[in-house]
Amino acid sequence: MKPLARAVQHDLCARALVAALFTLLSVNLLADFVRTQRVTGLLLLVGESLVVVLTVVRRPARLVDRSVAAAVMTMVSLAGPQLLRADDAAPIAPDAWTAMLSAVGLGLVVVGKIALGRSFGVVPANRGVVVRGPYMLVRHPIYTGYLVTHVAFLIAHPSPWNISALLVADSALIVRALMEERVLSADVEYQRYCRRVEWHLVPGVY
Repeated sequence: MKPLARAVQHDLCARALVAALFTLLSVNLLADFVRTQRVTGLLLLVGESLVVVLTVVRRPARLVDRSVAAAVMTMVSLAGPQLLRADDAAPIAPDAWTAMLSAVGLGLVVVGKIALGRSFGVVPANRGVVVRGPYMLVRHPIYTGYLVTHVAFLIAHPSPWNISALLVADSALIVRALMEERVLSADVEYQRYCRRVEWHLVPGVY
């Protein structure tokens, strides 16, 4: 198989996998909402749905990291949140609190994705350098939003399964962010951007 055809095949498989995992997550969280009327899981679902939509319409990349490490980190960071499950574990805080926290995270995701537009991608790649909106504060505001929504969901559903899934997935997410920066580091415009914006995820912390 030619390299281009193989790349297209891999891309289609990645999109299909994201859609399949999202379907599993949707079934579980919608069932939990019907049963409990808790909205924290629905807010997580909205954030994850944006991944599916923007994965389908994303812009072709100028440069893609096709290493095994990048593929593994991407897959783990994507699959982990989709494997979360709403269960009967006692929440650490009321649903109103976790819903508000999740809404903050979702707001970051939405604003970040509006700024990013079709430059959004799954595998670390250069689809154009974006320096507007929340990207003026941190290099990965969408990932920051993901982490906030994940923490909110974990407070609402603190089961060993969810803790393990997010510990692995979010560690991979951070590594994936650094891999994206490595790919973009060859871009002169991105080099100038990094000199202006120092923080990866949280201003003043990391």
